[in-house]
Amino acid sequence: MALFLSLVLILLFPSSNADWPPSPGYWPSSKFRPISYHKGFKNLWGPAHQSVHHNALTIWLDKTSGSGFKSVRPFRSGYFEASIKVQPGYTAGVITAFYLSNNEAHPGFHDEVDIEFLGTTFGKPYTLQTNVYIRGSGDGKIIGREMKFHLWFDPTQDFHQYAILWSPNEIIFLVDDVPIRRYPRKTAATFPLRPMWVYGSIWDASSWATEDGKYKADYKYQPFVAKYTNFKASGCTAYAPAWCHPVSASPSRSGGLTRQQRRAMRWVQRYHMVYNYCKDPKRNHALTPECGS
Repeated sequence: MALFLSLVLILLFPSSNADWPPSPGYWPSSKFRPISYHKGFKNLWGPAHQSVHHNALTIWLDKTSGSGFKSVRPFRSGYFEASIKVQPGYTAGVITAFYLSNNEAHPGFHDEVDIEFLGTTFGKPYTLQTNVYIRGSGDGKIIGREMKFHLWFDPTQDFHQYAILWSPNEIIFLVDDVPIRRYPRKTAATFPLRPMWVYGSIWDASSWATEDGKYKADYKYQPFVAKYTNFKASGCTAYAPAWCHPVSASPSRSGGLTRQQRRAMRWVQRYHMVYNYCKDPKRNHALTPECGS
Protein backbone atom coordinates (compact mmCIF):
# COMPACT_ATOMS: atom_id res chain seq x y z
CA MET A 1 0.00 0.00 0.00
CA ALA A 2 2.82 2.40 0.88
CA LEU A 3 4.51 1.71 -2.45
CA PHE A 4 1.24 2.34 -4.29
CA LEU A 5 0.76 5.69 -2.51
CA SER A 6 4.34 6.67 -3.34
CA LEU A 7 3.76 5.96 -7.02
CA VAL A 8 0.54 7.97 -6.97
CA LEU A 9 2.34 10.94 -5.39
CA ILE A 10 5.11 10.77 -8.00
CA LEU A 11 2.51 10.86 -10.77
CA LEU A 12 0.55 13.70 -9.18
CA PHE A 13 3.60 15.76 -8.28
CA PRO A 14 6.35 15.30 -10.89
CA SER A 15 9.92 16.10 -9.98
CA SER A 16 10.12 19.48 -11.73
CA ASN A 17 10.65 21.06 -8.33
CA ALA A 18 12.99 18.35 -7.04
CA ASP A 19 16.01 19.20 -4.95
CA TRP A 20 18.42 18.97 -7.89
CA PRO A 21 18.23 20.73 -11.26
CA PRO A 22 17.35 18.86 -14.43
CA SER A 23 20.36 17.61 -16.36
CA PRO A 24 21.73 20.31 -18.71
CA GLY A 25 22.68 17.55 -21.14
CA TYR A 26 26.02 19.18 -21.95
CA TRP A 27 29.03 19.75 -19.71
CA PRO A 28 31.26 22.63 -20.87
CA SER A 29 33.81 21.99 -18.12
CA SER A 30 34.77 18.70 -19.79
CA LYS A 31 35.96 20.60 -22.88
CA PHE A 32 38.70 22.55 -21.11
CA ARG A 33 41.84 21.34 -19.37
CA PRO A 34 42.83 22.41 -15.87
CA ILE A 35 45.87 24.63 -15.56
CA SER A 36 48.43 24.91 -12.81
CA TYR A 37 47.81 27.78 -10.42
CA HIS A 38 51.45 28.86 -10.70
CA LYS A 39 51.29 28.75 -14.50
CA GLY A 40 48.09 30.72 -14.87
CA PHE A 41 47.95 33.04 -11.84
CA LYS A 42 49.96 35.11 -9.41
CA ASN A 43 49.36 36.66 -6.01
CA LEU A 44 47.90 40.15 -6.23
CA TRP A 45 47.79 41.13 -2.55
CA GLY A 46 48.00 39.54 0.87
CA PRO A 47 50.77 37.03 0.06
CA ALA A 48 51.04 36.01 3.72
CA HIS A 49 47.37 35.01 3.59
CA GLN A 50 47.74 32.58 0.71
CA SER A 51 49.15 29.07 0.33
CA VAL A 52 49.29 26.57 -2.55
CA HIS A 53 49.48 22.81 -2.01
CA HIS A 54 49.09 20.25 -4.81
CA ASN A 55 47.59 22.96 -7.06
CA ALA A 56 44.93 23.79 -4.45
CA LEU A 57 44.95 27.41 -3.35
CA THR A 58 43.90 28.50 0.13
CA ILE A 59 43.33 32.17 0.90
CA TRP A 60 42.09 33.65 4.14
CA LEU A 61 40.94 36.84 5.79
CA ASP A 62 41.73 37.94 9.33
CA LYS A 63 41.74 41.32 11.00
CA THR A 64 45.11 42.17 9.43
CA SER A 65 44.40 41.36 5.77
CA GLY A 66 42.63 39.34 3.14
CA SER A 67 44.16 38.05 -0.08
CA GLY A 68 43.69 38.07 -3.82
CA PHE A 69 45.13 36.56 -6.99
CA LYS A 70 45.14 37.46 -10.68
CA SER A 71 45.71 35.71 -14.00
CA VAL A 72 49.02 36.37 -15.68
CA ARG A 73 47.31 37.09 -18.99
CA PRO A 74 44.31 39.22 -20.01
CA PHE A 75 41.58 37.70 -22.17
CA ARG A 76 39.13 39.13 -24.66
CA SER A 77 36.85 36.07 -24.37
CA GLY A 78 36.96 32.63 -22.81
CA TYR A 79 35.84 30.04 -20.29
CA PHE A 80 36.98 30.61 -16.70
CA GLU A 81 36.37 28.14 -13.89
CA ALA A 82 37.44 27.26 -10.37
CA SER A 83 36.20 24.65 -7.95
CA ILE A 84 35.58 26.49 -4.69
CA LYS A 85 34.77 25.56 -1.11
CA VAL A 86 33.78 28.26 1.38
CA GLN A 87 33.85 28.35 5.16
CA PRO A 88 30.84 27.26 7.25
CA GLY A 89 29.50 29.08 10.29
CA TYR A 90 29.44 32.83 10.83
CA THR A 91 30.93 34.56 7.76
CA ALA A 92 28.84 37.73 7.66
CA GLY A 93 30.50 40.63 5.89
CA VAL A 94 33.00 38.40 4.11
CA ILE A 95 33.14 38.14 0.31
CA THR A 96 34.73 35.20 -1.48
CA ALA A 97 34.97 36.04 -5.18
CA PHE A 98 35.93 34.68 -8.59
CA TYR A 99 35.59 37.27 -11.33
CA LEU A 100 36.79 39.06 -14.46
CA SER A 101 37.87 42.69 -14.39
CA ASN A 102 39.98 45.34 -16.07
CA ASN A 103 39.96 47.73 -13.12
CA GLU A 104 43.73 48.09 -13.03
CA ALA A 105 43.84 48.97 -16.73
CA HIS A 106 40.85 51.34 -16.56
CA PRO A 107 40.55 52.67 -12.98
CA GLY A 108 37.24 54.41 -12.43
CA PHE A 109 35.94 53.29 -15.81
CA HIS A 110 36.21 49.54 -15.78
CA ASP A 111 34.23 46.42 -16.70
CA GLU A 112 33.63 43.49 -14.36
CA VAL A 113 31.86 40.12 -14.33
CA ASP A 114 31.44 38.66 -10.84
CA ILE A 115 30.71 35.44 -9.03
CA GLU A 116 30.61 36.28 -5.32
CA PHE A 117 29.72 34.35 -2.19
CA LEU A 118 28.09 36.75 0.23
CA GLY A 119 28.91 35.70 3.79
CA THR A 120 26.12 34.72 6.12
CA THR A 121 25.08 34.18 9.74
CA PHE A 122 24.49 30.94 11.61
CA GLY A 123 21.75 28.78 10.14
CA LYS A 124 21.27 30.84 6.97
CA PRO A 125 22.45 29.82 3.49
CA TYR A 126 25.15 31.53 1.52
CA THR A 127 23.96 33.83 -1.24
CA LEU A 128 25.72 33.46 -4.57
CA GLN A 129 25.70 36.81 -6.35
CA THR A 130 26.36 37.24 -10.06
CA ASN A 131 26.97 40.71 -11.38
CA VAL A 132 27.95 42.58 -14.53
CA TYR A 133 29.44 46.09 -14.63
CA ILE A 134 30.10 47.99 -17.84
CA ARG A 135 32.51 50.90 -18.24
CA GLY A 136 32.45 53.01 -15.14
CA SER A 137 31.30 50.94 -12.19
CA GLY A 138 33.88 52.74 -10.07
CA ASP A 139 33.21 56.32 -11.15
CA GLY A 140 30.60 57.07 -8.48
CA LYS A 141 27.67 56.03 -10.68
CA ILE A 142 27.61 52.36 -9.83
CA ILE A 143 25.19 50.42 -12.03
CA GLY A 144 25.24 46.80 -10.97
CA ARG A 145 23.26 44.08 -12.68
CA GLU A 146 22.90 41.66 -9.79
CA MET A 147 21.14 38.32 -9.81
CA LYS A 148 21.36 36.37 -6.54
CA PHE A 149 20.78 32.71 -5.77
CA HIS A 150 20.55 30.31 -2.85
CA LEU A 151 22.23 27.18 -4.14
CA TRP A 152 20.62 23.73 -4.21
CA PHE A 153 23.53 22.38 -2.13
CA ASP A 154 25.70 23.52 0.77
CA PRO A 155 28.84 25.14 -0.72
CA THR A 156 30.72 24.67 2.57
CA GLN A 157 30.59 20.87 2.46
CA ASP A 158 32.52 20.16 -0.72
CA PHE A 159 34.11 21.70 -3.79
CA HIS A 160 31.76 22.69 -6.62
CA GLN A 161 32.51 24.18 -10.03
CA TYR A 162 31.79 27.86 -10.65
CA ALA A 163 32.36 29.23 -14.13
CA ILE A 164 31.97 32.30 -16.33
CA LEU A 165 31.80 31.93 -20.09
CA TRP A 166 32.37 35.27 -21.80
CA SER A 167 32.09 35.63 -25.55
CA PRO A 168 31.50 38.69 -27.76
CA ASN A 169 27.76 37.88 -27.74
CA GLU A 170 26.93 36.64 -24.24
CA ILE A 171 28.00 35.94 -20.68
CA ILE A 172 26.87 32.67 -19.13
CA PHE A 173 27.29 31.83 -15.45
CA LEU A 174 27.44 28.12 -14.60
CA VAL A 175 27.46 26.07 -11.40
CA ASP A 176 28.50 22.44 -11.81
CA ASP A 177 27.89 22.89 -15.56
CA VAL A 178 24.30 24.03 -14.95
CA PRO A 179 23.66 27.47 -16.50
CA ILE A 180 22.15 29.74 -13.86
CA ARG A 181 22.17 33.00 -15.80
CA ARG A 182 22.65 34.18 -19.37
CA TYR A 183 23.45 37.84 -20.03
CA PRO A 184 23.22 38.46 -23.79
CA ARG A 185 24.82 41.33 -25.65
CA LYS A 186 21.94 43.55 -26.70
CA THR A 187 23.92 46.73 -27.32
CA ALA A 188 27.58 47.65 -27.13
CA ALA A 189 26.72 50.10 -24.35
CA THR A 190 25.46 47.32 -22.06
CA PHE A 191 28.15 44.69 -22.63
CA PRO A 192 31.82 44.41 -21.60
CA LEU A 193 34.05 44.24 -24.68
CA ARG A 194 37.52 45.26 -23.48
CA PRO A 195 40.08 42.65 -22.33
CA MET A 196 39.82 41.48 -18.74
CA TRP A 197 41.94 39.45 -16.32
CA VAL A 198 40.70 36.63 -14.08
CA TYR A 199 40.73 37.32 -10.34
CA GLY A 200 39.87 35.70 -7.04
CA SER A 201 39.81 37.19 -3.57
CA ILE A 202 38.54 37.14 -0.01
CA TRP A 203 37.89 40.46 1.70
CA ASP A 204 35.82 42.39 4.23
CA ALA A 205 32.71 43.99 2.71
CA SER A 206 30.84 44.53 5.96
CA SER A 207 29.19 47.69 4.69
CA TRP A 208 26.96 45.76 2.26
CA ALA A 209 27.68 42.04 1.93
CA THR A 210 25.22 40.50 4.41
CA GLU A 211 21.63 41.74 4.39
CA ASP A 212 22.76 45.15 3.09
CA GLY A 213 25.29 45.59 5.87
CA LYS A 214 23.07 44.60 8.78
CA TYR A 215 25.58 41.98 9.90
CA LYS A 216 29.31 42.77 9.97
CA ALA A 217 32.42 40.64 9.92
CA ASP A 218 33.15 39.34 13.43
CA TYR A 219 36.83 38.56 13.83
CA LYS A 220 36.34 36.30 16.82
CA TYR A 221 35.58 33.72 14.09
CA GLN A 222 38.77 34.43 12.13
CA PRO A 223 40.43 33.29 9.99
CA PHE A 224 37.81 33.16 7.25
CA VAL A 225 39.08 30.63 4.73
CA ALA A 226 38.30 29.95 1.07
CA LYS A 227 39.76 27.13 -1.01
CA TYR A 228 40.12 27.03 -4.80
CA THR A 229 41.25 24.22 -7.08
CA ASN A 230 40.75 22.85 -10.61
CA PHE A 231 41.50 26.17 -12.29
CA LYS A 232 40.56 26.60 -15.95
CA ALA A 233 41.14 29.65 -18.13
CA SER A 234 40.82 28.97 -21.82
CA GLY A 235 39.96 31.21 -24.71
CA CYS A 236 41.26 34.14 -26.71
CA THR A 237 43.87 36.14 -24.87
CA ALA A 238 44.21 39.84 -25.54
CA TYR A 239 47.24 38.99 -27.69
CA ALA A 240 45.61 36.20 -29.73
CA PRO A 241 45.23 36.66 -33.49
CA ALA A 242 41.97 38.06 -34.83
CA TRP A 243 40.90 34.64 -36.11
CA CYS A 244 40.83 33.15 -32.59
CA HIS A 245 37.33 31.69 -32.24
CA PRO A 246 35.41 32.37 -28.97
CA VAL A 247 34.46 29.32 -26.93
CA SER A 248 30.87 28.21 -26.43
CA ALA A 249 28.83 26.89 -23.49
CA SER A 250 26.82 24.60 -25.75
CA PRO A 251 27.59 22.05 -28.49
CA SER A 252 27.08 24.79 -31.07
CA ARG A 253 30.15 26.86 -31.88
CA SER A 254 27.85 29.84 -32.44
CA GLY A 255 27.03 29.97 -28.72
CA GLY A 256 23.73 30.19 -26.92
CA LEU A 257 22.20 27.37 -24.90
CA THR A 258 20.45 24.19 -25.92
CA ARG A 259 16.80 23.59 -25.06
CA GLN A 260 17.89 21.24 -22.27
CA GLN A 261 20.32 23.81 -20.86
CA ARG A 262 17.61 26.49 -20.93
CA ARG A 263 15.27 24.13 -19.08
CA ALA A 264 17.88 23.61 -16.35
CA MET A 265 18.46 27.37 -16.11
CA ARG A 266 14.74 28.08 -15.81
CA TRP A 267 14.55 25.55 -12.97
CA VAL A 268 17.36 27.29 -11.08
CA GLN A 269 15.84 30.71 -11.59
CA ARG A 270 12.39 29.52 -10.58
CA TYR A 271 13.37 27.71 -7.38
CA HIS A 272 16.67 29.28 -6.29
CA MET A 273 16.90 32.87 -7.52
CA VAL A 274 16.31 35.32 -4.67
CA TYR A 275 16.99 38.65 -6.44
CA ASN A 276 16.82 39.94 -10.01
CA TYR A 277 17.83 43.55 -10.65
CA CYS A 278 15.40 43.78 -13.56
CA LYS A 279 12.50 43.02 -11.20
CA ASP A 280 13.52 45.49 -8.50
CA PRO A 281 11.00 48.38 -8.41
CA LYS A 282 13.49 50.54 -6.52
CA ARG A 283 15.94 50.52 -9.42
CA ASN A 284 16.05 53.18 -12.13
CA HIS A 285 15.67 50.96 -15.16
CA ALA A 286 16.49 53.79 -17.54
CA LEU A 287 20.06 52.94 -16.50
CA THR A 288 19.60 49.26 -17.37
CA PRO A 289 17.85 49.36 -20.77
CA GLU A 290 18.47 45.64 -21.34
CA CYS A 291 15.76 44.90 -18.77
CA GLY A 292 13.05 46.23 -21.03
CA SER A 293 14.24 44.72 -24.29
